[in-house]
Amino acid sequence: MTQTLPYETLCQYIDGEFIGVGSGASQPVFNPADGSLLGSLPSGNGDDVTRAIAAAQRAFGSWRHESPLRRSDILRRAAALMRERASEIGRNITLDQGKPLAEAIGEVNGSAEHAEWHAEEGRRIYGRVIPPRLPEVRQLVVREPIGVCAAISPWNFPFNQALRKVTAALASGCTVVLKGPAEAPSAVCALARLFHDAGLPPGCLNVVWGPAEAISQQLIESPVVRMLSFTGSVPVGKHLAALAGRHMKRTTMELGGHAPVIVCADADVERAADLLAPYKFRNAGQVCVSPTRFMVQRPVLERFTERFLERVRAVRVGPGLEPGVTMGPVASERRLGEMQAFADDARATGGELLTGGRRIGTCGSFFEPTVVLNPRAQSRLMRDEPFGPMAAIVPFDDLDEAIALANSLPFGLASYAFTRSVHNAHRVATLIEAGMVNINHFGMAPAEIPFGGIKDSGFGSEGGTETFDSYLVTKFVTQLN
Repeated sequence: MTQTLPYETLCQYIDGEFIGVGSGASQPVFNPADGSLLGSLPSGNGDDVTRAIAAAQRAFGSWRHESPLRRSDILRRAAALMRERASEIGRNITLDQGKPLAEAIGEVNGSAEHAEWHAEEGRRIYGRVIPPRLPEVRQLVVREPIGVCAAISPWNFPFNQALRKVTAALASGCTVVLKGPAEAPSAVCALARLFHDAGLPPGCLNVVWGPAEAISQQLIESPVVRMLSFTGSVPVGKHLAALAGRHMKRTTMELGGHAPVIVCADADVERAADLLAPYKFRNAGQVCVSPTRFMVQRPVLERFTERFLERVRAVRVGPGLEPGVTMGPVASERRLGEMQAFADDARATGGELLTGGRRIGTCGSFFEPTVVLNPRAQSRLMRDEPFGPMAAIVPFDDLDEAIALANSLPFGLASYAFTRSVHNAHRVATLIEAGMVNINHFGMAPAEIPFGGIKDSGFGSEGGTETFDSYLVTKFVTQLN
């Protein structure tokens, strides 16, 4: 008989203590593949948030002065534990978030590399000496941790997105209060256990759950919290950024995208289609950098579309724990309704649905991988980010036309282009309005690479050495001897 493994024990984590479901309120957590109840998530209140902030403030007093070598050692131990527990954590991510097991385990293992990278780079936070104008004066520039940080992370990559924020803050000498995604909470609870077991001092990391709007407002309005890192939708990000601005809080915003793809006539069309199809439908398209608006030059439109459809139709949809599944459910019934609304609107406004466009079955939140040819400019699909398994293919004649279409929306996170021409590649790299431009491949995952957008897609970076700019303040010291 096969033993059924337990789901993650859900909890808050405040000042080094795990607080489970007790007499307070709780929220059910469901499996999007079959609607079954997985567990109950404790719902904290304002007092819990106050305790978490106080714990983070108290811990900051010592953590900021801790040796970078010891901070590095703790992050490295946490990374090792991630790899040891990747299968268990990945399984629970598949249960509450829905992605295939291989993707979920890969998310955890990839996060371990981020922890290791921050462990090393945190040892290299240097200042500088400015040559003085007078011999008896010394002039120094030092970089110091900003203080207590608030982090709000999303459900689509529940482990990786939380981990990026936590490791950047801790490596900088900051402490954190983290609000994770209630829809897929197991990863954040597992993250707290990892750092606890790695020896992170109490209060350096705190995890709270509860009403998102109330918690966000309390964190931002607290005079103790000096920085907010948020990943989520554009409307919520704008609201939080405005609130933070009223309190002079530094922010990092990684918001939505509607990533354009330009496939030029001189590209390796078959290779482009082979790369783009699985990339589009990983995590059921619920990826902020997911390629969505495919602009294909007219001479290769038919070739690309046929090859792309061939690869899309090979996507196997099902529960993420089933062997061979390459796309799981969307995250919830609400997302399922949104996808159906996008498909119906594309049809109604004159787009041609080449494949997909419907819910799969009646159990679970499964939606067909969907491709729409030539959707109209006024359709929702060409204006709003679908954040799901849906791609739009639009023909273009010359590169300037494609670039103008790519830049026509207020989003500016990721973008993609395929071409053999150095001239075309240079024009795309120069003229596309996006924080990240990928030409002939996908190069945004490594820890050492800046990760962030422009325009309505946010500001700041959650990768590369630029990450530390959000968590450090600059102090100038001048001394007359």
